[in-house]
Amino acid sequence: MGTASVLGGRPISDIVVTHHARSRWADRVETEKTGFHDITAFLWNKLKSDSIRTYYKNEEDVFLIDDDLVMVAEFAPVVQDLPLGAPPRYKMIVVTFLGRMSETMELRDLRSYYSWLRHSRRMTLIKNSRKRK
Repeated sequence: MGTASVLGGRPISDIVVTHHARSRWADRVETEKTGFHDITAFLWNKLKSDSIRTYYKNEEDVFLIDDDLVMVAEFAPVVQDLPLGAPPRYKMIVVTFLGRMSETMELRDLRSYYSWLRHSRRMTLIKNSRKRK
């Protein structure tokens, strides 16, 4: 576990990258450094430099890295190893990387992008992540 950085008002103490997110990273972001460690190191650096922000004002699971890369993440509270009375910390679970807005113009408006996705098989991922909330 690294030191906690804050994202969306939540102190992050751990980052987990799903296999799906890793494959999307390799397809849409970076073809050289595609290991889980490479991705988490990249995300820790972006968290520490405050380069990750929410995509929409009221959106809690879609984030923008360097105003370009769109990422979907969920958060789970970490309860072990916390001193009594300490504020909760969270594990950031990276669900997927949607891609870079600079390369995929549709990502500039996620609402219309999701609308487009409804007509494709990839919508299954989004439906499943909604059910888990």
